Amino acid sequence: MLRTRGLTKQFGGLTAVDDVDFELGDDELCSLIGPNGAGKTTFFNLLTGVLTPSAGSVELRDPAETAAEESSADDDSGVRWRDLTGAAPHEVASLGVHRSYQVTNVFTNSTVLENVRVAAQAADGAGTNFWRNAGQLDKYIEEAYDILDRVDLADSADQPASALSHGAKRQLEVGVALAGDPDVLLLDEPNAGVSSESVDRVVNLIEDVATDHAVLLVEHNMDIVMEVSDRVVVLNQGAVIADDEPSVVRDDPEVQKAYLGGYEPGTAGEADGTDAVPDDGGEPA
Repeated sequence: MLRTRGLTKQFGGLTAVDDVDFELGDDELCSLIGPNGAGKTTFFNLLTGVLTPSAGSVELRDPAETAAEESSADDDSGVRWRDLTGAAPHEVASLGVHRSYQVTNVFTNSTVLENVRVAAQAADGAGTNFWRNAGQLDKYIEEAYDILDRVDLADSADQPASALSHGAKRQLEVGVALAGDPDVLLLDEPNAGVSSESVDRVVNLIEDVATDHAVLLVEHNMDIVMEVSDRVVVLNQGAVIADDEPSVVRDDPEVQKAYLGGYEPGTAGEADGTDAVPDDGGEPA
């Protein structure tokens, strides 16, 4: 569904992402983990057009109906791929790759419904048409209500987003990312700052959207990673050091040395009341 070939990003003398080959399959939930500064957020930013690679490519598999001249040459399997390298974020989003962010990113002065409705309009290319007949908004409102029902926020549709709990704002962010029915969802720490009471709700939502979307998840709670992931990719110093099923990655000696530090199921965050792994705040953006 989404892949990279030799993807590299350098900031001066620092290589933040180092020659990464990666592929995300249909309806696959893949977690991307690694220590602080490993390159996870930079990798997300390269996938979504926020950053331009120093080398390598980002490609999205074309749907069957896409005209051949609009996509890259067939690979060995006969699948056609569209080159996203250097595309602007709005272009990447319009082609079906949507993301959420580490920091809650919703319009707090707008209602919950309006947040999703505006995202649905933008995904349909109608976000900047100020002269659109109000009656034509019905399909976007209907889509927004459907999404809010899926993320368990339909009862809060008319509330301002500012009135939501932090966990509910995270649910709303996933709802905004779902607008326009993307093929690929990139979820950057959707549980960051969420209370323990709300974590299960967000985790259930992630598992639900992964049933009909390809999902790439950055998550620091290793219990969650091991529970929800079909596959885990580990970055260290910008390079992939492991890519396998969760149980295999958990027991990999190189991963244990570089990242997990003796992690055992059920122990994430117990030592000091925090997640087992620090956040990516110090990484080049």
